[in-house]
Parts: sequence; structure tokens; C-alpha cells
Amino acid sequence: MGSIDTPTITENGSTQSHAAAPAADGDQKPHASANGAPVEMAPESEATKRRRASMLPLEVGTRVMCRWRDAKYHPVKVIERRKVPYGGANDYEYYVHYTEFNRRLDEWVKLEQLDLDSVETVVDEKVEDKVTSLKMTRHQKRKIDETHVEGHEELDAASLREHEEFTKVKNIATIELGRYEIETWYFSPFPPEYSDCLKLYFCEFCLNFMKRKEQLQRHMRKCDLKHPPGDEIYRSGTLSMFEVDGKKNKVYGQNLCYLAKLFLDHKTLYYDVDLFLFYVLCECDDRGCHMVGYFSKEKHSEESYNLACILTLPPYQRKGYGKFLIAFSYELSKKEGKVGTPERPLSDLGLLSYRGYWTRVLLDILKKHKGNISIKELSDMTAIKAEDILTTLQSLDLIQYRKGQHVICADPKLLDRHLKAAGRGGLEVDVSKLIWTPYKEQS
Repeated sequence: MGSIDTPTITENGSTQSHAAAPAADGDQKPHASANGAPVEMAPESEATKRRRASMLPLEVGTRVMCRWRDAKYHPVKVIERRKVPYGGANDYEYYVHYTEFNRRLDEWVKLEQLDLDSVETVVDEKVEDKVTSLKMTRHQKRKIDETHVEGHEELDAASLREHEEFTKVKNIATIELGRYEIETWYFSPFPPEYSDCLKLYFCEFCLNFMKRKEQLQRHMRKCDLKHPPGDEIYRSGTLSMFEVDGKKNKVYGQNLCYLAKLFLDHKTLYYDVDLFLFYVLCECDDRGCHMVGYFSKEKHSEESYNLACILTLPPYQRKGYGKFLIAFSYELSKKEGKVGTPERPLSDLGLLSYRGYWTRVLLDILKKHKGNISIKELSDMTAIKAEDILTTLQSLDLIQYRKGQHVICADPKLLDRHLKAAGRGGLEVDVSKLIWTPYKEQS
């Protein structure tokens, strides 16, 4: 299966695709002879035209081949349809899911992009294609790796169908945030008055959102913020981290959740932001502090969760910010004198991100440490929960069970091999630049 490259967001607001431009030949697929020369296609018979017309409009659930941005045809499933304004009785646009790829590539397409000769029988809507989110190339998984952590593992089949039915069509196609125009990935439950907006304009500092560019321009002339509300707890070079209390900055917290949901495909959107702290990472310049990503954590967690939700915004991905956010969450746990672990359940990609972080941290310690070391000692040094250390070392074949207890077997050659495979650790948190005291409820 070939890969589909996702669009690249450019700084001037345009969106570029790595794929070739779609063919401009209506619904006719190009034909070529053995020597590559185009072949004249025979005109369609009346019977063929009548047969095609009888298929329209396509029913929801129909499976058909669709021409994508790479000018190639891929199998899709029709998720929804809508009438084309001022069109004929059978003039519809179709919202399709590319069954080989992740749900974030779903989109509205025109009839001429569909190959009607490939139409399959309408399938039972209750049969959900659960394998689609897993059918990604290694390249795609790597691109999404540091984007999100949550999954659907806690949902039963009925709840999963209800969730996917409710969120099946993206309501907002693009957003403008600072100097970037970004294509969204998923549905987000914005207030009803924004249901007819294909594009929203966000103030990058207070995260208020508007329907029109002129509204944003008026807002920016009045907005006093040049950074997220809250306390700056870290500054190293051009990177800053702000701690935002959801109780003190409720509107900001809710707007951040709306924004994040456009890029996170999970069922929970927390409206009760009072219970959370948000840690917003920014790149700073003379114009202000520009959000690149964030993570949230509960103020009080009975399960020792030190992270509830994590996101790196698409324009800033592949720069190591996701790993930095994970590392930062553990530095806060160290300051609290606690061990921490991300909120469960983890998606496959979330587990991949965390397993990568745990692997690098533990290997570095085992490489430098002389003599024996226990899992408890590793946990105390790293703030990583003992269970996470155990599963990570087991996956690396660095632990054995002897005489009723686990024994770490840190063979130097095996460590070197794992360290080479783990690659670079990415951006490091300079703990000397972290000025922070753990949260305490004010009486």
C-alpha cells in the first residue's frame, strides 16, 4: 500500500501538497498505450449513461474509488452527502473516508472525482471499518507520533459507533492561528452559532475565535495579551512555558480544548476546565510568545497521572516539541516529589511516543551507572512509574525474573545497540531555567 503525504502548512498561509495536482479530466481516468501515448476513449453508450444515472445520488455507505490530490484513485466510503446549491436533483457533494488511511484525511469531494464504474453495494452502516486507523505507513505514524496520546480503547462497540457517528464529518475545515493557516483533522464541538463556518480565525494569544478576518483584525487592535494568560515558569532561549490555571482562566482553557479537539480524535472534551492546569509551550520573538503546543494535567490525580492531554500543533511538528512536553511533565513530577504516568488509556501512537521517551531515559542511566540498580531506584531518579519502567525494560530484553524478583541485565553491547536504535533524545529541558512550585489549592 502506498503512502499518502499530508499537506504542508506554509508560513504565508497557503497549503501545499507534496502530491501532484489532480487530473482535470472530469470523471474519466487517463488511459495510455504500451508506449505511453494517450489512447482515444470510445464515447459512452446510452446504456452506460443510463446505468450511471441510476446510481445517483450515491447512498451513504457506498464504497467507490475516488481521485485524491496525488491524481491516483483510492478506495473510499461515503460518510455523508449534501446537495449542491442551485444544482439538479442528483447534484451532490460527498464526504468520504479513505479506507486505507487515517480518519483525519476525510474530506468533501465532487462527483467528478468518483469512479462510478467502481461503485460497490451499499454496506450495513452498523459495520464499522475499525482497521482503517491502523493502516498507516511507517512514515505517517512517524508524522503523527508526537501529536496525540488519547485513544478509544475504553469504549465498547456501541459507544464507539455513537462517537464516530457524532464526529464523522469535520465541521471546521481550516483555522487561522497567527501567521499560519492550518487544515484541521477532526470534528470539534464548537457552539452552534459556528456550525456554518468552514474557517475560524483565532487570536493566537487569548485564543478567542471569530467567523471573519475583519473581526480578528479588530480584536487584535484591542487585545492586550502577547502571551498565554498565567505564569511563565520556564524560559530558555526563545522557548517559554506558561502555566495556566483552568479555574482562573476558564474561557482560555475552554477555547484551548476546542482548538485541540480539531487535531485530537478522542471522545472526551473537558468543559469543566477548573480541575486542570494547562502548560502552554511557546516560541518567543519581538511580536510575542506564539503557542506551539501544550499538555494538561489534573490538579489532583488519584492515579498519579502527570499528563491528561498533549498536542503539538501541525506547523510545529517534527521539531522535537512533543518529546520536550513529555520530558517537561516528568520534571514537574520530580519537583513534586512524586512518580508520574500519562493518563490511560494510551493509543498505539501515544504508547509509541512514551515508550520512546522511557527507553532513552532508562538507557542513558543504565549506560552511565556502575553496579546494580533496582527498578525502585530508577523510579526515584526519573519520576517514571515502576510499572512503566518494568514494561519498557521487558520490551528491550533487559530484565529477567530470578528467584521471585526482577533483575536488570544491562549488557553493555545490548545497551549500545538499543541506544543506537533509540536515536537522539531531541530538545532537552534545562531544569535550571524552571521556576515553579507545585499547585496548592487556595483556601
